[in-house]
Amino acid sequence: RQAATLRGLLRGVAKQSAVNLTSIDYRRADADVQRILESSTGQFYEDFKARSAPFVDVVKRVQSTSTGTVTEAGVVSIDGSEGRFLVAVSVSTSTRGVPDDQLRYWRMRLTVVKDGTDAKVSKVEFVP
Repeated sequence: RQAATLRGLLRGVAKQSAVNLTSIDYRRADADVQRILESSTGQFYEDFKARSAPFVDVVKRVQSTSTGTVTEAGVVSIDGSEGRFLVAVSVSTSTRGVPDDQLRYWRMRLTVVKDGTDAKVSKVEFVP
């Protein structure tokens, strides 16, 4: 039962993190980035934090709005309190000056670690 609970927690965090990473609105970009940072840890946190200011600037400048929806999420492996997941996401993006929304499909490999009662993303890799 504990293993199933842990698997569910880690998988849920992986799915929500994929949505957070792909759902950014220029009108609330600072809050969207903060939400991503609050749900991350380790090297991913450090890397994303370092790149977040230029990222927010671009999103605001082009008035981009993206909405991600998880289409599939599977467990790659679970080792102790760390899980690796493959998550497929469809992302609808609109940008000022572009007449139609663009729909893209992304796959991400996310590593999620449990720390106490919380779990956070520690690594994100986009998969071709």
